[in-house]
Amino acid sequence: MPWYFYFAFKQLFPTGKRFAFTTLITITGVILGVMVLIIVQSVMNGFSEEIRNRIVDYHGDIRIQDSNRGYIPKAEAILTLAKENPSVTEVTPYVEGIVMLQHQNRPSFPFIRGVDPESQNNGGLSVKDFMILGDFDELDDESILLSSGLARRLGTGIGSIVEVYTPLMLEKAKEEEILLPRELIVVGIFETGWNQVDSSVVIGTLRLVRELYNLSEETLHGVLIRIDPDADVLKVARDLNDELPLSLNARTWLESNRDLLWVLNLEKTMLFFIIIFIVLVASFSIAISLTLSVIRKTREIGLLVAIGATPKQVALGFCLQGFIIGIVGTVLGVAGALIALFFRNDIVQFFAQLTQSEDALFQFYQFSNIPVHYSMADFVIIISFTIITATLAGLIPAWKAVRLKPSEALRHE
Repeated sequence: MPWYFYFAFKQLFPTGKRFAFTTLITITGVILGVMVLIIVQSVMNGFSEEIRNRIVDYHGDIRIQDSNRGYIPKAEAILTLAKENPSVTEVTPYVEGIVMLQHQNRPSFPFIRGVDPESQNNGGLSVKDFMILGDFDELDDESILLSSGLARRLGTGIGSIVEVYTPLMLEKAKEEEILLPRELIVVGIFETGWNQVDSSVVIGTLRLVRELYNLSEETLHGVLIRIDPDADVLKVARDLNDELPLSLNARTWLESNRDLLWVLNLEKTMLFFIIIFIVLVASFSIAISLTLSVIRKTREIGLLVAIGATPKQVALGFCLQGFIIGIVGTVLGVAGALIALFFRNDIVQFFAQLTQSEDALFQFYQFSNIPVHYSMADFVIIISFTIITATLAGLIPAWKAVRLKPSEALRHE
């Protein structure tokens, strides 16, 4: 082993001590910096990934709509065209809008979507996968499915009867006609884990929602398309647009949610650059600690130079100390971050109960649990940056050490 390796280890781990206090402090700073960076990046990746998955689950990979009229009058040809594309795995026609729901004098204004029950296994919002009460197969033209949050707000359960008021009633009132509310039976309750959906969505059949909005049998508000996971969603959308009439437009989930995705990426990037200063502060603590070591060990450094050590070797000894601190701190920081993320929901629940803010996470991020997604690129960037920064932190004390003159250093007290 070269002597400067031995010198670096002895400076960090002196003989007779389990651990030097200054070494412990500097490594702890690196550990905390790495932990915070990995936790924040992984959680932000999790939120982004979860939001993307929920968007695709509910809105499909591609949505076909009429940008001029807002509805597709004769949709059968469009459904056939979409099904002929080899990359398309599921085509789900839908009709949607806002209604007023009332149960025991409790009103609410949810979003209702009418779907074809036969195509619900894979296309659009796969309600069957999220049912918590009732049976999806019991859905018919006289019944509906409620999201869990909406059901709790209305106080409904399986078998409850709700009254549905639609905008069509206002149109009839203008013509001096009275249209009574539609009474429907709740046959199921679903929960996706995305509060935006769980708090205000009703699912009915296509025929039911068409009747509520006085639409013909062939009229749709749009078509949801799911494609093969290996297919290029942008290419599939371009191919569909080349064959669709000019008034119709096939938009991908990326295009429909461009602003939201941009905000999520910006938020992740800004948090990274803000929190990275923790690692920089830890690096300065390394530089200060090693500089104090140079001051304390001035005579020893002078002796090393006097017996033949080159300035480059002395500088390398201090850079190696920063490198070792960076390696140890990074390894322990990554391990600590993985442990903290494993128990993330328990930790957040504990602090939420202490601060009485359990609903804040659901209100702003729309999820019942904290999602996490690990990105290898983030790990590589964080680990590389930390180790390089810690190593460079040793340059300041190294520069001071190599400037020492042996004769003056040996006389130092």
